[in-house]
Amino acid sequence: MMTDCHALDDAVAALRQGGILAYPTEAVWGLGCDPDNAEALAALIRLKQRDPAKGLILIAGHIAQLEPWLAGLQAQDRQRLAASWPGPNTWLVPDNGRSHPLLRGEHSSVALRVSDHPLVGELCAAFGGPVVSTSANSAGESPARDAVTVRRQFGEAVHVLDGSLGGYSRPSTIRDLRSGLVLRD
Repeated sequence: MMTDCHALDDAVAALRQGGILAYPTEAVWGLGCDPDNAEALAALIRLKQRDPAKGLILIAGHIAQLEPWLAGLQAQDRQRLAASWPGPNTWLVPDNGRSHPLLRGEHSSVALRVSDHPLVGELCAAFGGPVVSTSANSAGESPARDAVTVRRQFGEAVHVLDGSLGGYSRPSTIRDLRSGLVLRD
């Protein structure tokens, strides 16, 4: 799947300028921003009306893009992550000090996923690293499953990168790396 290079360039420009991007993921549309831009993180949380204590997910197209957040992990933990990626598996990984507080929320871990969605891979490659990913909906509402719904709900507040969902029926499983506990199945 090769995305229109102009659309991808525009999406990356929106991220670099502190904008909020809507894009398809494996099962639902996501909202994202630059994980190192505090203003963009705060704007995303406000837009979703999300409790900032919950934190956000960081999504990448390749495990190497998450290296700054994986530094310090033991070999067996890295192997466990690598065995589950790419795919619909989000892991809560102990924060090594790299994550912005709004990304972590009230947690001592950061949520990380390497997506197998081709558009996410292209986006992260073009951006040069991972982006924030949270479902495209206001808190308490159902996640958007198409661009029309995203545009209707968020209008000009988001830049939309058109594409198709990845074919999964449910959002990613969330597991805690330390305990192995499944928090969302």
